[in-house]
Amino acid sequence: MPDKPRSIWLRKERSGRGPTPEHGRAQIAAAAIELADAGGIDAVTMRKVAAAIGAGATSLYRYVANRDELLELMLDAAIGQLDLSRPVTGDWRRDLSELAGQMRSMYRAHPWLLDIAQAQTSLTPNSVDFLEYVLSALADVDAPGRAKMEAVAMLNGMVVLHARMELAGDRTSPEWQAAQVEYLTAVVAGGGHPHLAAVIASPPPPEPAAASDGAELLDRLLLHVLSGLLSET
Repeated sequence: MPDKPRSIWLRKERSGRGPTPEHGRAQIAAAAIELADAGGIDAVTMRKVAAAIGAGATSLYRYVANRDELLELMLDAAIGQLDLSRPVTGDWRRDLSELAGQMRSMYRAHPWLLDIAQAQTSLTPNSVDFLEYVLSALADVDAPGRAKMEAVAMLNGMVVLHARMELAGDRTSPEWQAAQVEYLTAVVAGGGHPHLAAVIASPPPPEPAAASDGAELLDRLLLHVLSGLLSET
C-alpha cells in the first residue's frame, strides 16, 4: 500500500473513508484568514478555526494534519488573491512592477502574512502559479535560470521588507524621522565620517511626481536591484 503523501496538496480534501467532505479547504482557509485579520496569526488555532466553520475541535484534523498545514492553506488562499490572469507584456520591468504593487496591497491587507511569507517555504498550488507567472515575465531576459529564481526570491523579499516598514508606523512617523536627522546631523558635524557627510551634502534628487504612499520608492528600488541581478552572467 503506498505511503500517505507528505504534501497536503497531493492528498484528498479529507482523509479517511466516508462521505463527501462537509468542509472544503477554501472554507477552512477563509475562516482562518478572518481570524488572523482580526487578531493576528497567534489568534489562529485549530480549535478556533474548527469552531468558526461549525466543526468539532478534533474533526479539523480530518482535513489538515497540523497547524503548519493550516498555515499552508492560508498562504495559498492569500496568494490566490493576486491577479495572475493578466498577460505579460514583454516588458518585464512593467510586469513585475505591477505585480509588486499587488503584492504590497496583499501584505497591507493581511499583515499577519508577513510572519509566515518567508518562514513558510512550502510550495502550494497558487505559489507555483506565482512562480510560473514571474518566470513567464522574465522569459525573454538573457539571464541564467538561477538568476531568474533568485529574482523571484528577491521580488518577494523586498516587497515583504517594504510592507513591514510601512506597517511599522512608529518607524516612519515624522517624529521618528526628525529624530534620526537630528542625530545624524550631530554625528556628521563631528568630522569623523567624511564620506557620509559628502553624501548628505549632495543635492537631493527631485521629488517624484507620485510618491504619496511609498509605492514609487518600492518600484524604483526593486527595479534597480532586479536589473542588476539579471544583468549578471
